[in-house]
Amino acid sequence: MVSPTFIFYLTLTLFLFLNVSTSTKTILVDKSGKGQFTTVQKAIDSIPSNNKQWTIILLNAGFYKERVTILKDKQYIILKGESRLSTVIEWDDSGNSLESSTFKLYASNFMARNITFKNTYDLVLVNDVVKKITWAPAALLYADKASFYECGFVGIQDTLTDLVGRHFFDGCYVEGAIDFIWGYGQSLYQNSEIHVNGKSIGNWNAYITAQGRESDTQTNGFVFKYCKVTGTGTAYLGRAYRNHSAVVYFRSTFDNIIAPEGWDIWKQAGKEKYITYAEVECKGPGANMSKRVKWEKTLTAEQQKKFVDQKLFLNQDGWIEEQRLHL
Repeated sequence: MVSPTFIFYLTLTLFLFLNVSTSTKTILVDKSGKGQFTTVQKAIDSIPSNNKQWTIILLNAGFYKERVTILKDKQYIILKGESRLSTVIEWDDSGNSLESSTFKLYASNFMARNITFKNTYDLVLVNDVVKKITWAPAALLYADKASFYECGFVGIQDTLTDLVGRHFFDGCYVEGAIDFIWGYGQSLYQNSEIHVNGKSIGNWNAYITAQGRESDTQTNGFVFKYCKVTGTGTAYLGRAYRNHSAVVYFRSTFDNIIAPEGWDIWKQAGKEKYITYAEVECKGPGANMSKRVKWEKTLTAEQQKKFVDQKLFLNQDGWIEEQRLHL
């Protein structure tokens, strides 16, 4: 007997084949002038408003020192570099958790591969003095259906402003120290490295996440599946940005940098029963849960599935498979 799941994906594949053009347009960006454009932003600006065709913006290796914004009417864009180590979009700005971002995404239906987004503020010394630690995002995601493959996000505070929408990260690298994955996003981080740059903030504690779910009727949250947490210093897995904050680590590995308590209630004291923070089958020297906060949740099998099952949590309409046809 054919399973309902098989029928669903067969129907989806046929629908996509018949209704969505698999053809793509390619634009080449090269800093030295060997492409159609020398900057990423000019390539994006060349795409017509209300575009319906998947367009690959291919970046030759290089460090692109520019701020990049993709507005709401520029959908169906793929940014593709050579590798996250050799293809970098970077900028130096700070002071605002939204406006200071190096990369800003407002358009749905977006993909990126083999690129690092970096905010260089706080990452360098000026006259041998560390700059003041403040908001300095590398990327702002304010759009639905965005996926990232083998990408990097590097900063110190608010590195990845995972603000609104469904987002999928596979094989990525995220580096920071203070609330460096934060926002209201509904996001799955899979097979990725979360790197705590604790040495950049001295004796302060680091905080990996600051997730902002505000109601038990909302479905957003951050899920880390098969990830590894590495780095230096002492780090909390998350602190509660809003009173229904939700973060789950599933079968992930922790270096010996996790604070024994694991989690911080921050500004939500008294709201512990509403917060969903959980570790499921994690391992490594930082995964000892004997001294974790008492209000950390133990999820039932059904609750786990709602977070960990990609289709239930993130991919209800098959958008990830649809995007991969064009990658």
